[in-house]
Amino acid sequence: MSKKPFKKRPPNKKNSPKKAKFDSTVPAYDMKKIKAVEKKVGEEDSNEGIRLNKYIANSGICSRREADTHIAEGKVTVNSKVIKEMGYKVQPTDIVSFEGKVIKREKLVYMLLNKPKGFITTMDDPKDRKTVMDLVKKACDERIYPVGRLDRNTTGLLLFTNDGVLAKRLTHPSHKVRKIYQVELDKPITEEHFLQIEAGLELEDGHAPVEKIAILNPEATRIGVEIVIGRNRIVRRIFGHLGYEVVKLDRTVYASLTKKDLPRGKWRYLAEKEVIRLKHF
Repeated sequence: MSKKPFKKRPPNKKNSPKKAKFDSTVPAYDMKKIKAVEKKVGEEDSNEGIRLNKYIANSGICSRREADTHIAEGKVTVNSKVIKEMGYKVQPTDIVSFEGKVIKREKLVYMLLNKPKGFITTMDDPKDRKTVMDLVKKACDERIYPVGRLDRNTTGLLLFTNDGVLAKRLTHPSHKVRKIYQVELDKPITEEHFLQIEAGLELEDGHAPVEKIAILNPEATRIGVEIVIGRNRIVRRIFGHLGYEVVKLDRTVYASLTKKDLPRGKWRYLAEKEVIRLKHF
């Protein structure tokens, strides 16, 4: 009897891992809900109006600094009147125009990126290096920007938005936003150094408290660190202070956001419930 040719069994779809699918359309957030949360936590724009340069920046035309230049050059009118006053405040009923065209605030966008290694966190770079903006440039038409920083060789979660109220809240030290990093060291950490970091080190720019620290592998080279401070390169400097080289550094949690189902180098829009949680910080 001749043998039948071997055939591969088709994959069991029921048990096969599902690929994450993210909608590429900017979600239509319920702004009434979001504004209600802002009001509750005291972070909404003042009833006295918002500064003209901020209004222009919120429209997506340019940055606040560039807006100041345009205002000084007489390119901006409020209710058909040229305004050159720095600090002028726009009321909700005002009609603002730039170079003769009425401008309005952009649709708010909230986006999460799992940053790969080799990209710097900046809007543009005079040295023409790769920036995180290269990874999200096709995501939306609105002028978004990164909230906070990750250095060039650090990977992990990075939030983008054009919501200045939220960005300010998340980056202000008083709000103590939680960040969790996975740290790969060049050598095993000693018990003495572990306890020193847990207690908080004194660095050249002050005390460096750590909320939690844990050893993640038997070799004691992979460490989990939770912090709320946001000083420049703080995690690398904590370990470098004790003679360790950080081989890999990955941010796995930012505020209430995690990397679940988000591959390296990919981005996704936040769900409305995630935005509301961030507003509560």
